[in-house]
Amino acid sequence: MRSIASALTIDHGKTPEHLFAERSKRVLDAAQLKQPDRIPTMLTSGYLIAEMAGITRQDLYENPERAQAALLNAAREFQPDCVVSWIGTPDPSRILGDRSTKWPGYGLGPNGSFQFVEAEFMKAEDYDGFLFDPADWGIRVFLPRVFSELEGLSSLPPLGLTTFGYYNLIGNMAAFTNPAVVKAMHAIAKAGQSTAESSAQTLATAERLKAAGFPGFPFIGSVLEAPFDYMSDTLRGMKGIFLDMHRRPDKLLAAQEKVARFELEHAVACSRPMLAAGQIACAIFPLHRGSDGFMSLQQFERFYWPQLKSLFLKLIDHGITVFVLYEGVWDTRLEYLAELPKGKTVGWFQSSDIFKVKEVLGDTMCILGGMPVSMLIGGTVEQVREHTKKVCQIVGKSGGFIMTTGTGEMEGCKPELVKAWVDATKEFGLY
Repeated sequence: MRSIASALTIDHGKTPEHLFAERSKRVLDAAQLKQPDRIPTMLTSGYLIAEMAGITRQDLYENPERAQAALLNAAREFQPDCVVSWIGTPDPSRILGDRSTKWPGYGLGPNGSFQFVEAEFMKAEDYDGFLFDPADWGIRVFLPRVFSELEGLSSLPPLGLTTFGYYNLIGNMAAFTNPAVVKAMHAIAKAGQSTAESSAQTLATAERLKAAGFPGFPFIGSVLEAPFDYMSDTLRGMKGIFLDMHRRPDKLLAAQEKVARFELEHAVACSRPMLAAGQIACAIFPLHRGSDGFMSLQQFERFYWPQLKSLFLKLIDHGITVFVLYEGVWDTRLEYLAELPKGKTVGWFQSSDIFKVKEVLGDTMCILGGMPVSMLIGGTVEQVREHTKKVCQIVGKSGGFIMTTGTGEMEGCKPELVKAWVDATKEFGLY
């Protein structure tokens, strides 16, 4: 076993270019179920960087230069193998009058934590409209309910009339002169411009990290959801979806089938440029309602897993790597995940028994996780080191493992404990 001193000095004297190449290979080897030179670490900073920089969370959104500097300083302090930051921007939400989210400085105080506001934006009686034409229902009914600045879209004629050609032009284009519709269109254009600016800032951050020797998040692609979660998260809400399983199961299953079709189409289109360039293309799934405690295994087998597994397999058939955040506890679902093709998916586990995950899925997928955020908030250096050693020895055995926290948010974590954790992974994670 190497000494602590050797673990901390192992990267000394290397250029940023050398470090970037080594770290990138380390992470990608683990993602492909290979055994790298040592267990890679992934830092998912979130609001921790604001706390370390002594600025508000609102400042992270409103001052991109300050946010970039804070993230870069954290990377240099902790020296992980890759750095992930879910900073984003509330500007499109603010511009569109988003009723479904709250951000620091938008619906919350300057140091609030980002929140989804769950509501029953799709009513039970909306199933027929959704099933008949989800695009028409989405634009003329759903968007006006969720975004105050898009309420004018409810004045548009049925979208199917766009196929009426010239007759649509002379009969329905007057709808676009409605001030409420014009307002909605301007808001959409403004939100699109804001998103483009935010994307440029994200690329600039990645370039600064690369210049310092730190790769960013390697799993890039479209963000999708399990068809059940799709119907629940932004449409029916948790109460509505669980009532639907009992009161209208056939409509729920039919809606999931539609959702899966257009999710697949979207992911395939997004992946084409990356696959053509010889890069890894991913579909990223944050899973919410399928974990232990949300539904019985009988319900899971009918309403959740078949639809999700089918979507996974179709994505894999198109050459897309499936990256999944298994939020909550999935201990009683692990045998189902073992049905997935070997080496084609990556699993990030929040609160599942990470040692059981390794036992059941170690030959199936690359595993991410291992460090509870709670330990980095309220633990001791000794506890952090001991837990890290155990995880490295058991979960990291033979590769296919990336050490990270159970969640993508590290607010409240103590920097000295984060440093002890990353350093301990270097000390105990050498193959």
